[in-house]
Amino acid sequence: MKNIKNAFFAALLTGIMLVPIFGLGLVRKGINTEIQADWSIVLWGMLIVFVVQAIKPYVFKKRPGVRFTLPRAPALNQKSSTLLLAVVFLVAVIWPFFSGRSQIDIATLVLIYVMLGLGLNIVVGFAGLLDLGFVGFYAVGAYTYALLYHWADWGFWQALPMAGIMGAFFGFLLGFPVLRLRGDYLAIVTLGFGEIIRLLLVNLYDFTGGPDGISGIPKPTVFGYEMTRRASEEGAQTFHQMMGWKFDTLDVIIYLYLMALALAFITLIISSRLVRMPIGRAWEALREDEIACRSLGLNPTRIKLSAFTLGATFAGFGGAFFAARQGLVNPESFTFIESALILAIVVLGGMGSQFGV
Repeated sequence: MKNIKNAFFAALLTGIMLVPIFGLGLVRKGINTEIQADWSIVLWGMLIVFVVQAIKPYVFKKRPGVRFTLPRAPALNQKSSTLLLAVVFLVAVIWPFFSGRSQIDIATLVLIYVMLGLGLNIVVGFAGLLDLGFVGFYAVGAYTYALLYHWADWGFWQALPMAGIMGAFFGFLLGFPVLRLRGDYLAIVTLGFGEIIRLLLVNLYDFTGGPDGISGIPKPTVFGYEMTRRASEEGAQTFHQMMGWKFDTLDVIIYLYLMALALAFITLIISSRLVRMPIGRAWEALREDEIACRSLGLNPTRIKLSAFTLGATFAGFGGAFFAARQGLVNPESFTFIESALILAIVVLGGMGSQFGV
């Protein structure tokens, strides 16, 4: 009976996670966009999880005198890991050319969350600092690009480094008040920071557009050529005109996906290198025991500030790309639910596990 109960709750949680992703889809009908429900994938997912969880204790049941163990996969060396990563990356590059529009768009959003998860993994997974306001840095990156475009007419590639710098600045700024805080107190302060950022974006109406946000944010260009049907400047060429291609909105979606893939891959490479460097070892030491870390001559202040700053930098980059993909930013895109979702990605994937994220 206990197995059935556990299987039921596992299936229920699966359904909750699958409903917003696969259960509710957006369908274009004329000039309107409507929500269309499709419960088949959700129900099949719940059924599979329920059956697996229900029969698992019987399939893997221990018998007297018989020890059942699953075979372990051989450990990959550095060369094999690099080769595997290259193959996965190559498959990911080729995949959108054989897939549908909605799947590519969802995959692009997933890759944005991969970037955010890798950034938060530095703070929570490696440094052991519980951050519930990570969405604040995400918002800073998104609004940096939106405001630079709105007030200074900056393009995406000009604003992208600035979004990372502003994210790092706010991460450094948040690091100071929380240097002596741990556990629940740290979580409360970071949660407050995320909400303060959102409320500032709502109330600074003349500067940020308030609840309406900022619209008309352009997509990233390709070598200076716009990926649009018509160029914004008279006499200029778009990318497809320069190449002699017929314009197709699917090309724009594929381009955004490939950009998101490249940014996520770069984030993975950089974070992997950071973990292997002395700063990465210092993060792990801080996570295990701050007092022991201090006794070893390490400076917890610098370690915490570096974790917040570097994690927020990746969030800033992710926010700028989110603004470019959406073409619109408003404060409601950066609520606490987003922070909880990113934290869930890190926790469920395994704190400190880049592969899990």
